[in-house]
Amino acid sequence: MKLTRRTFLVASGAAAFAGTLLAKLGCGPQKVDEVSPGVTPEPVDLRIKYAKEVFTVCCFCSSGCGATCWVEDGEIVSIDGYPDSPLNEGAMCSKGSSLFNFRNIYDPTTGERILNPKRMTKVLYRAPGSSSWEEKSWDWALEQIAQRVKETRDATFEQVDANGVTVNRTLAIGHLGSAAINNEENYLITKLMRALGVLNIDHHARL
Repeated sequence: MKLTRRTFLVASGAAAFAGTLLAKLGCGPQKVDEVSPGVTPEPVDLRIKYAKEVFTVCCFCSSGCGATCWVEDGEIVSIDGYPDSPLNEGAMCSKGSSLFNFRNIYDPTTGERILNPKRMTKVLYRAPGSSSWEEKSWDWALEQIAQRVKETRDATFEQVDANGVTVNRTLAIGHLGSAAINNEENYLITKLMRALGVLNIDHHARL
């Protein structure tokens, strides 16, 4: 039989009517609250049963959506949207829903949770003129950052400009803010930059 628009609509209507009728007759799936009287349904074993809630901010874009990390024995077992956040109200976009995979993935063969092999966990440093990366410690990296900031500031700091106006600034350092941290942390970073005399302050959410 040739399928026309009319026959398609008729067949679709008949299928919908038949499905509704079967559901009314009790042929649909059994709901939890329709279990036989006196029978206690089996409890659902949630993987966050013994986990602790830790609230954070999604680091993908500049929206600043809230997220709830469920942590058990120091390991993240699940991540959901933070329902009390005024921005996302518990909802997560497709990118935010994959936050869990920053640290963990599930082995496709065993289904077990394993560390994401592509996650960077060590400091990689490439010296000027070098074509290779070296592994460094976090203490070394933080010390290098602090030392280079101080050296640059000391070498370029201006107390007065060409007109004799007091400026107390350095134009050789800039800071690009982050949407991966919250407002309070960005505020502290801005205060630090102002204290150093940095004028070139921006935020990547505006770019």
